[in-house]
Amino acid sequence: MKLHGSRPRPLIKVCGMTRMEDVKLCTALGVDMVGFIFHPPSPRCAAPAFVRSVPEGFPAKVGVFVRQDAQEILDIMDECRLDMAQLHGDHDPKTCEAVGRDRVIKVLWPQRHDSATTLQDEVDRFSPHCKHLLFDAGKKGGGHGESFDFTKLQTLEIIKPWFLAGNIGSHNVQGALESGACGLDLNSSVESEPGIKDSKKIRDLFSRLREES
Repeated sequence: MKLHGSRPRPLIKVCGMTRMEDVKLCTALGVDMVGFIFHPPSPRCAAPAFVRSVPEGFPAKVGVFVRQDAQEILDIMDECRLDMAQLHGDHDPKTCEAVGRDRVIKVLWPQRHDSATTLQDEVDRFSPHCKHLLFDAGKKGGGHGESFDFTKLQTLEIIKPWFLAGNIGSHNVQGALESGACGLDLNSSVESEPGIKDSKKIRDLFSRLREES
Protein backbone atom coordinates (compact mmCIF):
# COMPACT_ATOMS: atom_id res chain seq x y z
CA MET A 1 0.00 0.00 0.00
CA LYS A 2 1.40 3.38 -0.98
CA LEU A 3 0.43 6.09 1.44
CA HIS A 4 0.94 9.83 1.37
CA GLY A 5 0.31 12.38 4.11
CA SER A 6 0.19 9.96 7.06
CA ARG A 7 1.52 11.13 10.44
CA PRO A 8 2.69 9.45 13.68
CA ARG A 9 -0.48 10.37 15.55
CA PRO A 10 -3.49 10.18 13.24
CA LEU A 11 -5.93 13.03 12.99
CA ILE A 12 -8.93 12.35 15.20
CA LYS A 13 -12.42 13.41 14.22
CA VAL A 14 -15.44 12.92 16.47
CA CYS A 15 -18.66 13.05 14.48
CA GLY A 16 -22.35 13.40 15.28
CA MET A 17 -22.07 16.35 17.66
CA THR A 18 -25.34 17.64 19.10
CA ARG A 19 -24.25 19.15 22.45
CA MET A 20 -21.84 21.96 23.33
CA GLU A 21 -20.52 20.03 26.33
CA ASP A 22 -19.30 17.28 23.98
CA VAL A 23 -17.63 19.83 21.72
CA LYS A 24 -15.87 21.36 24.72
CA LEU A 25 -14.64 17.96 25.91
CA CYS A 26 -13.26 17.14 22.48
CA THR A 27 -11.59 20.53 22.30
CA ALA A 28 -9.95 20.02 25.69
CA LEU A 29 -8.67 16.58 24.65
CA GLY A 30 -7.13 17.90 21.46
CA VAL A 31 -9.48 16.33 18.92
CA ASP A 32 -8.60 17.71 15.48
CA MET A 33 -12.09 17.84 13.95
CA VAL A 34 -15.68 17.75 15.15
CA GLY A 35 -18.46 16.69 12.80
CA PHE A 36 -22.04 17.94 12.52
CA ILE A 37 -24.60 15.94 10.56
CA PHE A 38 -27.03 17.78 8.28
CA HIS A 39 -29.35 14.89 7.46
CA PRO A 40 -32.85 15.17 9.00
CA PRO A 41 -33.54 11.40 9.19
CA SER A 42 -30.48 10.95 11.41
CA PRO A 43 -30.93 10.98 15.21
CA ARG A 44 -27.68 12.96 15.23
CA CYS A 45 -28.93 15.72 12.94
CA ALA A 46 -27.61 19.06 14.22
CA ALA A 47 -29.50 22.35 14.33
CA PRO A 48 -27.78 25.05 12.23
CA ALA A 49 -28.04 27.56 15.08
CA PHE A 50 -26.13 25.18 17.37
CA VAL A 51 -23.42 24.54 14.79
CA ARG A 52 -23.02 28.24 14.13
CA SER A 53 -22.58 28.86 17.87
CA VAL A 54 -19.59 26.51 18.04
CA PRO A 55 -16.44 28.68 18.04
CA GLU A 56 -14.34 28.74 14.90
CA GLY A 57 -10.68 27.80 14.89
CA PHE A 58 -9.73 24.57 16.64
CA PRO A 59 -11.00 21.93 16.32
CA ALA A 60 -12.04 22.27 12.69
CA LYS A 61 -15.78 22.19 12.04
CA VAL A 62 -16.92 19.60 9.49
CA GLY A 63 -20.42 19.36 8.05
CA VAL A 64 -21.69 15.95 6.99
CA PHE A 65 -23.99 16.02 3.96
CA VAL A 66 -25.99 13.17 2.39
CA ARG A 67 -28.62 14.49 -0.01
CA GLN A 68 -27.83 18.19 -0.45
CA ASP A 69 -26.57 19.52 -3.77
CA ALA A 70 -23.50 21.74 -4.08
CA GLN A 71 -25.32 25.05 -3.60
CA GLU A 72 -27.16 23.83 -0.51
CA ILE A 73 -23.88 22.59 0.93
CA LEU A 74 -22.18 25.92 0.26
CA ASP A 75 -25.07 27.84 1.82
CA ILE A 76 -24.97 25.73 4.98
CA MET A 77 -21.18 25.97 5.20
CA ASP A 78 -21.43 29.73 5.04
CA GLU A 79 -24.31 29.95 7.53
CA CYS A 80 -22.68 27.62 10.06
CA ARG A 81 -19.08 28.75 9.49
CA LEU A 82 -17.83 25.30 8.57
CA ASP A 83 -14.25 24.53 7.60
CA MET A 84 -14.92 21.37 5.60
CA ALA A 85 -17.72 19.36 4.00
CA GLN A 86 -17.88 15.58 4.34
CA LEU A 87 -19.84 14.26 1.36
CA HIS A 88 -21.50 11.15 2.75
CA GLY A 89 -23.89 10.43 -0.09
CA ASP A 90 -23.75 9.63 -3.78
CA HIS A 91 -22.11 12.93 -4.71
CA ASP A 92 -20.02 12.96 -7.87
CA PRO A 93 -16.62 14.57 -8.58
CA LYS A 94 -18.38 17.59 -10.09
CA THR A 95 -20.05 18.29 -6.74
CA CYS A 96 -16.70 17.95 -4.97
CA GLU A 97 -15.24 20.58 -7.27
CA ALA A 98 -18.23 22.90 -6.85
CA VAL A 99 -17.90 22.77 -3.06
CA GLY A 100 -14.12 23.15 -3.31
CA ARG A 101 -11.70 20.27 -3.51
CA ASP A 102 -9.54 21.66 -0.70
CA ARG A 103 -12.55 21.58 1.64
CA VAL A 104 -14.02 18.16 0.80
CA ILE A 105 -13.80 14.80 2.56
CA LYS A 106 -15.35 12.23 0.20
CA VAL A 107 -16.74 9.06 1.74
CA LEU A 108 -16.37 5.70 -0.01
CA TRP A 109 -17.74 2.31 1.07
CA PRO A 110 -15.37 -0.62 0.34
CA GLN A 111 -18.16 -3.13 0.99
CA ARG A 112 -19.99 -1.87 -2.08
CA HIS A 113 -17.28 -3.43 -4.21
CA ASP A 114 -16.87 -7.07 -5.19
CA SER A 115 -13.22 -6.61 -6.09
CA ALA A 116 -10.20 -4.50 -5.22
CA THR A 117 -10.09 -3.38 -8.85
CA THR A 118 -13.46 -1.62 -8.79
CA LEU A 119 -12.66 -0.07 -5.42
CA GLN A 120 -9.36 1.19 -6.82
CA ASP A 121 -11.23 2.66 -9.77
CA GLU A 122 -13.47 4.63 -7.39
CA VAL A 123 -10.48 5.79 -5.35
CA ASP A 124 -8.81 7.01 -8.54
CA ARG A 125 -12.03 8.70 -9.70
CA PHE A 126 -12.40 10.86 -6.58
CA SER A 127 -8.79 11.42 -5.45
CA PRO A 128 -8.14 14.44 -7.73
CA HIS A 129 -11.31 16.17 -6.51
CA CYS A 130 -11.05 16.17 -2.70
CA LYS A 131 -8.68 16.87 0.17
CA HIS A 132 -9.31 13.58 1.99
CA LEU A 133 -11.01 10.27 1.35
CA LEU A 134 -12.89 8.46 4.11
CA PHE A 135 -13.53 4.73 4.05
CA ASP A 136 -16.65 3.74 6.00
CA ALA A 137 -18.39 0.48 6.90
CA GLY A 138 -21.58 -0.77 5.29
CA LYS A 139 -22.82 0.19 1.85
CA LYS A 140 -24.30 3.59 2.65
CA GLY A 141 -24.74 6.02 5.51
CA GLY A 142 -22.70 5.83 8.69
CA GLY A 143 -22.85 5.86 12.47
CA HIS A 144 -24.66 2.51 12.43
CA GLY A 145 -22.17 0.67 14.62
CA GLU A 146 -20.88 -1.61 11.86
CA SER A 147 -17.22 -2.25 11.10
CA PHE A 148 -15.39 -3.83 8.19
CA ASP A 149 -12.19 -5.71 7.49
CA PHE A 150 -9.55 -2.99 7.24
CA THR A 151 -7.22 -5.35 5.36
CA LYS A 152 -9.45 -4.84 2.31
CA LEU A 153 -7.51 -1.60 1.84
CA GLN A 154 -4.06 -3.16 1.81
CA THR A 155 -3.87 -3.66 -1.94
CA LEU A 156 -4.91 -0.12 -2.79
CA GLU A 157 -2.74 2.73 -3.99
CA ILE A 158 -4.10 5.77 -2.20
CA ILE A 159 -2.59 9.09 -3.22
CA LYS A 160 -4.69 11.18 -0.83
CA PRO A 161 -4.57 11.31 2.97
CA TRP A 162 -7.50 9.22 4.15
CA PHE A 163 -9.70 8.61 7.14
CA LEU A 164 -11.05 5.36 8.47
CA ALA A 165 -14.48 4.95 10.06
CA GLY A 166 -16.61 2.01 11.13
CA ASN A 167 -17.31 1.49 14.83
CA ILE A 168 -13.69 2.08 15.81
CA GLY A 169 -13.24 1.04 19.43
CA SER A 170 -11.07 -1.08 21.69
CA HIS A 171 -11.88 -4.22 19.68
CA ASN A 172 -10.37 -2.92 16.44
CA VAL A 173 -8.35 0.20 17.18
CA GLN A 174 -5.05 -1.60 16.70
CA GLY A 175 -6.05 -2.69 13.21
CA ALA A 176 -7.27 0.81 12.46
CA LEU A 177 -3.93 2.29 13.47
CA GLU A 178 -2.04 -0.30 11.43
CA SER A 179 -4.13 0.37 8.34
CA GLY A 180 -2.10 3.42 7.37
CA ALA A 181 -4.96 5.91 7.70
CA CYS A 182 -3.99 9.51 8.37
CA GLY A 183 -7.15 9.97 10.43
CA LEU A 184 -9.76 8.08 12.44
CA ASP A 185 -13.43 9.06 12.53
CA LEU A 186 -15.22 8.20 15.78
CA ASN A 187 -18.96 8.26 16.29
CA SER A 188 -21.18 5.47 17.62
CA SER A 189 -18.30 3.81 19.49
CA VAL A 190 -17.99 6.82 21.84
CA GLU A 191 -21.71 7.34 22.54
CA SER A 192 -24.13 6.39 25.28
CA GLU A 193 -26.95 6.85 22.74
CA PRO A 194 -27.14 8.40 19.26
CA GLY A 195 -25.96 12.00 19.42
CA ILE A 196 -25.00 11.81 23.09
CA LYS A 197 -21.28 11.32 23.59
CA ASP A 198 -19.98 9.34 26.55
CA SER A 199 -17.16 11.29 28.16
CA LYS A 200 -15.49 8.18 29.61
CA LYS A 201 -15.52 6.37 26.27
CA ILE A 202 -14.07 9.40 24.50
CA ARG A 203 -11.35 9.88 27.12
CA ASP A 204 -10.43 6.19 27.22
CA LEU A 205 -10.29 5.72 23.46
CA PHE A 206 -8.50 9.01 22.83
CA SER A 207 -5.91 8.09 25.45
CA ARG A 208 -5.39 4.68 23.87
CA LEU A 209 -5.06 6.16 20.41
CA ARG A 210 -2.33 8.46 21.67
CA GLU A 211 -0.51 5.62 23.43
CA GLU A 212 -0.58 3.19 20.52
CA SER A 213 0.14 5.57 17.65
